[in-house]
Amino acid sequence: MDNCGEIKYQFHPMRDALYNELHIRPFHMLESPQQVTHLAACCETPDALQRSYDLISELCKRYEVNPPQADAVTFYQNFGNFTINWERHVEFYSLTIMQPAPPQGKPFEYTAVDLLPSDWLKQLPGLMIAAFHMIIDDQQFNYDEHSLSHYFEGHPVMMSSAYGGKTQIHTAFKLHGDGYGRFMICHKGMSNSQTGRLTRRLIDLETYRLLSLLSLPIAKRISPQLLNMDKQMAEILTVVAKLDSASSERQLLEKITQIEAQLETYRAETTQRFSATQAYHQLVKDRLERINEEKIDGYLSIGEFVNRRLNPALRTCESVQTWMENLSKRIERASDLMRTRVNLNLQDQNRSQLSAMNRRSRLQFRLQETVEGLSIAAISYYAIGLLSYLFKGLPLKQWGLDSNMLLACSIPVVLLTIWFITRRIKRRLIQDQNTSNEAEG
Repeated sequence: MDNCGEIKYQFHPMRDALYNELHIRPFHMLESPQQVTHLAACCETPDALQRSYDLISELCKRYEVNPPQADAVTFYQNFGNFTINWERHVEFYSLTIMQPAPPQGKPFEYTAVDLLPSDWLKQLPGLMIAAFHMIIDDQQFNYDEHSLSHYFEGHPVMMSSAYGGKTQIHTAFKLHGDGYGRFMICHKGMSNSQTGRLTRRLIDLETYRLLSLLSLPIAKRISPQLLNMDKQMAEILTVVAKLDSASSERQLLEKITQIEAQLETYRAETTQRFSATQAYHQLVKDRLERINEEKIDGYLSIGEFVNRRLNPALRTCESVQTWMENLSKRIERASDLMRTRVNLNLQDQNRSQLSAMNRRSRLQFRLQETVEGLSIAAISYYAIGLLSYLFKGLPLKQWGLDSNMLLACSIPVVLLTIWFITRRIKRRLIQDQNTSNEAEG
């Protein structure tokens, strides 16, 4: 019997990848209590990202578990005492270590990252941008003001409620004595899936927050140079109308070109970083909305703190990017203005040169006519000399003719004949020249 449900279409080669795209980075269920350590490292080359994959595969061999596939961008695996979630992104990779937290002990006294081999951790490539611990606690610890101050080493603590009061989130957004940030999630009845989603969103929030701020030091570094360029352009536009020599215009144009080259260097350096900052900032806003936090009286909420500090930084980057765009347009207009002035001066110089050439051409023409008259006289002289030799050889006396009279009478004829031949040759040359110019036009 034929299978009526058999599909006979020709599929797009990217169909499977597009279907799987939504499932690449799923949420994982987490039980409470739980200890989590998250690491994220920026990689400048694809080789560094590949190195992180190779290290994960090596760790799998050590613990005799299945390694990730060669083209994997995410890997979630239980190693026995701990679970690892590794992800490969465009410019960084992340490593999340999760361990069921022991019921006793002080917060952050032992962390999940301590379970990984130290020699293996030292080989992690890239520059670590995010490194923080997270504790998911089912109300075993005290959360009064004094205890929180102790857990976060005296730093001011931000606190928010989420999932309708089923959890409280505590963090200081500070680096502590061990070099890591800290989060504490007080579990008050969340499901395992809710715990997994909240943990993932907080991890993304902190990682993308740090990545979005990478462009701020660059913006602060180039702002004084942009201000200096702005002043130079203002001075240049002020003196443009006062230029009185071609050399001054060339010097000013060279200065504008140098400023433009430096600005393009800054734009090439920052374009990708500023674009990434905008994308990361949008992800931070999305994660904050997804947490759906509620404010707790007496404490600054996580969203308030992040927006209060992150938004001005992002606006600084945006203003620097806009500043560079506007400065580039001003430089372009100034360059066009200077080139127009240079072209006008060149046209004046060309006009003067053409006038001088016309004068020289007229002088040459007059000189040529003078030479032409002298040439006619010289040719006639030699022609008459030849005729005199001819008349001497003829028996003119026998014919009753005088050689001197014949020679005198031949002078006008010779002059007219040579003048006519010369004019004819000249006219033919001029006609040929005009024909060539018309053909070229």
